[in-house]
Amino acid sequence: MTGIAFILLVVLGMPIAFVLISSAFIFMFDSGRFMLLNTLPQVLFSSLEIFDLLAIPLFILLGETMNEGGITRRLINAAQTWLRRLPNSLAYVSLVSNLMLASIMGSATAQIAVMSRVMVPAMEDDGYDRPFAAALTASAGMLAPVIPPSMIFIIFGVIAQVSIADMFIAGILPGFLFFLLMVGWVAIRGSVRKSPEHEHGLKVSRWRATVDALTTLSIPGVIVGGISFGIFTPTESAAIAIACAIIIGGFVYRELKPRHASTILTRTALNTALVLFLIAAAKLFGFVLTYNLVPQQIASTVQTLTDSPLIFLLLTFLVLIFIGTILDGIAALIILVPILLPVAVGIYGVDPIHFGVMLCLTLSLGLLTPPVGAGLFVAAAAAEVDLVKLMRAMVPFILVSMFVILLIIFFPWLTLGML
Repeated sequence: MTGIAFILLVVLGMPIAFVLISSAFIFMFDSGRFMLLNTLPQVLFSSLEIFDLLAIPLFILLGETMNEGGITRRLINAAQTWLRRLPNSLAYVSLVSNLMLASIMGSATAQIAVMSRVMVPAMEDDGYDRPFAAALTASAGMLAPVIPPSMIFIIFGVIAQVSIADMFIAGILPGFLFFLLMVGWVAIRGSVRKSPEHEHGLKVSRWRATVDALTTLSIPGVIVGGISFGIFTPTESAAIAIACAIIIGGFVYRELKPRHASTILTRTALNTALVLFLIAAAKLFGFVLTYNLVPQQIASTVQTLTDSPLIFLLLTFLVLIFIGTILDGIAALIILVPILLPVAVGIYGVDPIHFGVMLCLTLSLGLLTPPVGAGLFVAAAAAEVDLVKLMRAMVPFILVSMFVILLIIFFPWLTLGML
């Protein structure tokens, strides 16, 4: 009954947080376990009473502060100045800009929205096919969940009770591998198709653009360096990065004004509320699944299928691809980690950091796949592109993403080598 209700509510288009809460209540009434009503409020509140979750609003605030302070625009300007003489230069500019932004923003959806509004019109003006420009920009937004700081890595670390700092470091090599493979695809595409003839770089001094970019990139340097050397926690690093962004945007670039504070704080509050409400709802649903011994049932079923850790990871990858098409990545993560992590670690001996990176990246791929893919719809709306044409242009980038995840599965040192 609960499973049928869950699927029906998803098909009807109910917001996923309300689907999870409704399914939990349907289970209680269907099973007659009304005593759980006394426990649910405690589960909801305790799911958010975790210090490390404070990093989420702080990193959202960091992204909003950067946008209002002109920091994002200067990163794009620097990339254009460096790369304007290359063939297909704006395609590479989009990738490099996304790589630099990913080291600061941590949210794929926010990054896709920002970059689609900026890069897609510029690429179309220089002769690029608009669906390709939107697909490239949306796919490059996938760097945000990989390159630290990553919001989905923070949530996994909290749920799995593993080091968030280790998750951040484990994402560095996969992130750069993903970036290099996308650069390779752009180069291949450019070699078989005529490049745009009128790619105009910005009339900005290369020296000035480089100084601006290095100033801005001091922010991720503070985040990654401070965490790597154990100077501060990920949550503390977010607060320090915000201070750096305020100083750079307000006193160096002089674009961040006191009047921007209300807009920045309002957007931060709204986005934080959406994320935390989803976390609480998913935690509630996960509690009901655990109470019903679903993890134990799945573990015993999986054990009958294979004894190989590699086969287990490949099966998990296929299941996650499917789940990512119907569930929001964060909701799926919170539901699945308590179910799959004990099986992966306890039965198959998979390293929790390796499993976490694979799990997070595969679920993040759902951002680009219908029918739930938020990143896909954000890119289509922001770039004003037909959804079907965008999906067709997205196929090569999705295949590149899947290839990277498969490499992670087969070669664990890609995630564990820097730890």
